[in-house]
Amino acid sequence: MTVHSPVRIGIIGGGGIAGAHLLGYAATAAAQITAIADASPDTLAQRTKETGARGYSDFHELVQDPEVDAVDICLPHHLHRDAIVAAAEAGKHILCEKPLCLSADEARDVRDAVQRSGITLMCAHNQLFMPAVARAKEIIESGTLGAVYEVRTTDSFFNDFDPKNMGWRAHTATSGGGEYIDTGYHPTYLLRHLSGGRPETVFAMMSTHRLTFMEGEDSAQVLVRFDNGSVGQLVTSWAYQAAPGTDRFSVVGDNGSLSSDGTVLRVKVRGETNERVYQHEPVDTFAAEIADFVECLTTGRRPLNTEDDGIEVLGIILAAYESARSGKAERVLTV
Repeated sequence: MTVHSPVRIGIIGGGGIAGAHLLGYAATAAAQITAIADASPDTLAQRTKETGARGYSDFHELVQDPEVDAVDICLPHHLHRDAIVAAAEAGKHILCEKPLCLSADEARDVRDAVQRSGITLMCAHNQLFMPAVARAKEIIESGTLGAVYEVRTTDSFFNDFDPKNMGWRAHTATSGGGEYIDTGYHPTYLLRHLSGGRPETVFAMMSTHRLTFMEGEDSAQVLVRFDNGSVGQLVTSWAYQAAPGTDRFSVVGDNGSLSSDGTVLRVKVRGETNERVYQHEPVDTFAAEIADFVECLTTGRRPLNTEDDGIEVLGIILAAYESARSGKAERVLTV
């Protein structure tokens, strides 16, 4: 179900991350913002003034707008499921910020709604659009490293959240957990992407080192076994900056390895004297993601990461939280 250019976009949720998305659409000639929904009158007024789009206080009204082809969901985590289902039932294509939703039941609702409607849903896994990640994936799939044994990912930074204005992120009912389901979502989908396998078992430890006013964790260490035999390990935190020299991601195979700080990619193949070094310029990953979403809609191409991918990443996250509670490895539930 393709869409003619320019694709008419409705933004659902005008705060926070919507700013990065709006900049991405401004850089994409094949898209036009035609509507914005936000429950806050002040936020809605600001965004409609910026864009000239129609404003709605309720996203259920926006999805019925005949001059909207697709929606971009930038809401707090606990509202994703309802917005996805409403948009799909209205026949709107969807780009949804992470996480896709918060539970296995919600994931089933999302999958059912998307399949019934036939619309395209893309999960906002923006770090997959880093050039170093794309090059690494090409190298892995070419067989240069052989069978993948180990993948590691890291996304940690010192977060100075103020407990007075942290808002919905401070509460597990609205966030779905703590740091891991938020920032930790990125190294989780990156781990899965580079492994190339389907997750089977997860062992995790969650910690609160510094942000004690949060209901959820501020740090997580997670191990994942995939069905292709590879094992993934990730570290993520809002409590501390990663140590100097820490790789953003690395992969070890039976014929070599690769590692990257997110910009420079180094590849060492067994038997070769020198490393292969690839230097990549930083890109706006939100703009790259949005351009790809729009292209998928105008060409009918499958997105790099659909609802199936988002559900699989959510499966890792839910198993990790269960493992942290039980103290043992947990199976990833299939939806």
